[in-house]
Amino acid sequence: MKYKFKTKPFKHQAEALEKACDQQYYAFFMEMGTGKTKVAIDNLAMLYLKNKVDAALIIAPKGVYDNWVTLEIPKHLPDEGPVKMMRWQPRLSKTYQKELEIFVKHRFDGLKIFVMNIEALSTSKGTKIAGVFLIQNEDNMIIIDESTTIKNRGASRTKNLMTLKGYSSYRRILTGSPITKSPMDLYSQCSFLSTRALNFSSYYAFQGRYAIIKQRAFGARSFQEIVGYRNLEELNEKLEQFSTRTLKEECLDLPDKLYTRRNITMSDEQNSVYNQMKKLALAQLDSGELSTTASILTQIMRLQQICCGFFQPDVGEIRQLPNNRLSELLDITDELQGKAIIWASFTHDIQQIARSLRDRFGPDSVALYYGDTPQEDRQKIVHKFQDMTSELRFFVGQPKTGGYGITLSAATTVIYYSNSYDLENRLQSEDRAHRIGQKKNVTYIDLVCPNTIDEKILEALKSKINLSQKVFGEEARNWLQ
Repeated sequence: MKYKFKTKPFKHQAEALEKACDQQYYAFFMEMGTGKTKVAIDNLAMLYLKNKVDAALIIAPKGVYDNWVTLEIPKHLPDEGPVKMMRWQPRLSKTYQKELEIFVKHRFDGLKIFVMNIEALSTSKGTKIAGVFLIQNEDNMIIIDESTTIKNRGASRTKNLMTLKGYSSYRRILTGSPITKSPMDLYSQCSFLSTRALNFSSYYAFQGRYAIIKQRAFGARSFQEIVGYRNLEELNEKLEQFSTRTLKEECLDLPDKLYTRRNITMSDEQNSVYNQMKKLALAQLDSGELSTTASILTQIMRLQQICCGFFQPDVGEIRQLPNNRLSELLDITDELQGKAIIWASFTHDIQQIARSLRDRFGPDSVALYYGDTPQEDRQKIVHKFQDMTSELRFFVGQPKTGGYGITLSAATTVIYYSNSYDLENRLQSEDRAHRIGQKKNVTYIDLVCPNTIDEKILEALKSKINLSQKVFGEEARNWLQ
């Protein structure tokens, strides 16, 4: 088949397409910025033009799924036939419900594309509608963008998708980092493609083959802990049969990443509150009150908030602490030329940063991209930021919201006001600027209070350590001290 690309593929994209071609299931493990979305769209179009599929269910994270409809599909899908496209809306108005019912159930002489956010598959309503769409349009493909969102086999959305896959003809998963915590992350992702992919009928059989497990004791409790991995060469050989692994440094002439840090001296009051919180956390650890990973991570988060200049008690208003962090950020922005991304973990900080930047650089210089940013405004913000003629200089957001799927290559400076301890959030957010379209070196600046949890988190991220796996038992003391 002679296929007319709407946008010319890079060599690595063409090779991935050739390998995936007519495969019933396939994984595009293509690093952020290498154009995996385009590859998936072209693969869908090829199968449609071969009369093998006439519908697609595309599932992506909340902050990304809108991009498929407004940007990626119009950009890359060839104009080779009629297309109907609809995006999921969590709030179902009567008008939308009627339109959705017609779209889902009625036949269409062309390609139907239904784009949903992954969160919808955690609900019975979203799962039901997705199921009806697949059943009514049986020659279909399911595409999961950022497939690590289904790595947790116990999550309701993972279980629902495992059911839905039975109604699909073709399945594709996309992610740059299929392993974010351990090789065990692969099981659910690959099982969605097919039980034949890895050839294991259960997670425990998969775990038994590739993980080294030991029995551990913590106080009166006993638990199994994965202490290492084995047979990984065999696992890689299996993956190669149904996947493409693409790394940026292997295929793209992208500029370098440059890393630096700015040390922040804490105020006397900050130091005092920080030490009090640390003592309290250690006392709770000794007494057994901090017996779960979640409770320990909460204490780590509180220490990090103090480093950022505020304290949020369980009850009551946020207490602002004298600090030098914001003034250091403003000093950095004064030195900058061009546009910058500023990532911060806490809503309190994001709002404070925005106010300060607007006071200094003007009301139109800043855009916020976090949980409270309306869905309908998000793509507009990205477009404006990418427009080099616009007054928008600073993109201020949370990595967990803005760190996926969007291109922010207009920026050559990325500032981490605070770091998430989630390794995937860090990796994803770094590559919003460092991707196809970037022509300059990208500088990453971390704001750090030395000898605090700030520094420990940054060192863990540099070492590719996922903090949530390292805070149990005696490891917790090392983090809290």
